[in-house]
Amino acid sequence: MEPKLDLDPEAIRRCRKAAGAVAESVLRFASERTTASIERATLRLIGVEGADADGVPLVNRVVDCDAAKSILPSGISLAFGKAMVATGLDASGTARAVADGKLDLGKAVAGEDEARERVAALARAAGGRVAAVAAARNAFLDRLGEGRRPLLYVIVASGNIYEDVVQAKVCVKAGAQVIAVIRSTAQSLLDYIPEGATTEGYGGTFATQANFRVMRTALDEVSEEAGRYVRLCNYASGLCMPEMASLGRMERLDVMLNDALYGILFRDINMQRTLTDQAFSRLVSAAGGIIINTGEDNYLTTADAREAAHTVLASQFINEAIALRCGLRPWQLGLGHAMQMNPNDEDMFLLEVAQAQMAREIFPESPLKYMPPTKFMTGNIFRGHVQDALFSLASVMTGQGIHLLGMMTEAMHTPHIHDRYLALEATRMVMTAARNLSEEMCWKPDGKVRHRAAEVLARATDMLEQVEAEGLFAALEKGRFADVARSPKGGRGLKGVHAKSKGYWNPVEDVLRDAVALPGRSE
Repeated sequence: MEPKLDLDPEAIRRCRKAAGAVAESVLRFASERTTASIERATLRLIGVEGADADGVPLVNRVVDCDAAKSILPSGISLAFGKAMVATGLDASGTARAVADGKLDLGKAVAGEDEARERVAALARAAGGRVAAVAAARNAFLDRLGEGRRPLLYVIVASGNIYEDVVQAKVCVKAGAQVIAVIRSTAQSLLDYIPEGATTEGYGGTFATQANFRVMRTALDEVSEEAGRYVRLCNYASGLCMPEMASLGRMERLDVMLNDALYGILFRDINMQRTLTDQAFSRLVSAAGGIIINTGEDNYLTTADAREAAHTVLASQFINEAIALRCGLRPWQLGLGHAMQMNPNDEDMFLLEVAQAQMAREIFPESPLKYMPPTKFMTGNIFRGHVQDALFSLASVMTGQGIHLLGMMTEAMHTPHIHDRYLALEATRMVMTAARNLSEEMCWKPDGKVRHRAAEVLARATDMLEQVEAEGLFAALEKGRFADVARSPKGGRGLKGVHAKSKGYWNPVEDVLRDAVALPGRSE
């Protein structure tokens, strides 16, 4: 898309410079720490699967055992490798022996060199599987394509994975290009991932490896029927962020919600835990060819969209800077934003278009994720359908990459399948009718759209330089994003953060860094 807003290149340069400094500081902090969830993800990637008789995942039983308390600062890999060599068991068998109390992880005696080679070989095999899964996705895309962008993104959230499959297939046949399975309410606060396929969830369906596999299989089937590859989306967030990213990589998810600040602001997860987990989870997504979606759209549900638009742009710059330094490429950055202004405000549509066009021009290679109006949706479904039509028009005329469909019953209940069908029908009609509108228009040099974009960019520049000066932790403590303040020592999950010892070793991380050509080793 040709630039239309004549944005100040110096302001954009200053934003990226400040965001880069913030990202470097955050990643330095993360590089000096590990977490329980990173170590669990490492065990999953080297082959630990299953749960004990009580349904507790084996990775949790290993990382939570008494011996692990002193082991985790050095990484779980070496101690677990020694246990594997000592027992002669595979990864899952060794983990089960720990869970059953038959093996004390801290007393496993084996040669260090042999243990390192055993785990390093498993890490290399995990890297090979990462590459194979990405290759399988690319083969589907080469053969079937995925249709024009914006990709139409539809949510299913029945609580039952098998019912989700039925709804997803109907949506694909009606035109959906991305299916997002919404997680059961508050799963992000669980410090474990349930096992197996699930049929009961509140407000969504539990994210599990089995559920990922069920939906991926179903979408592959309907992709063949529809003649286009359908992407699957779920969450790599919450207290199990690194594990979710790892399971998504294993089961060929294509899109995962993975934001640097969302869990801190909206789930009160400790910022030290979140930002440390973030670095590892994004490394996994980078190696797996997964598109991440960020959550800036949520800022405008707690702050005013007219006054706080610059905080969205500032966060997009920070998310971009962290992601690129974790090995993600621009085409993997589904930076989030939303249409959340009061629909009764004069020129609301012009201001929303200014924000969307500005984001498109600043991040030209990124498949921006555009969220529908929700804050001002009411029980009036007819007005809601019009709001969603305006959203679809703004999306197509500003070249967004991923378009989350609005539902006219948003404020009433979890949308029914016919609500989704109507949303797809209306969105496809609007986007077909206005497909090339942008190519036929430009914005007045002294008009409201250009003025609004310049104003938002200028305020984002000031904000980013302020965050750079005071540090991201301090900025979060002062409530600079979404009008929500958090403490570095508050929230959930801080006990799971461990300062790395001098001998920390994680061969899985090393393999992933090699896969995306990032410098540095875990030791």
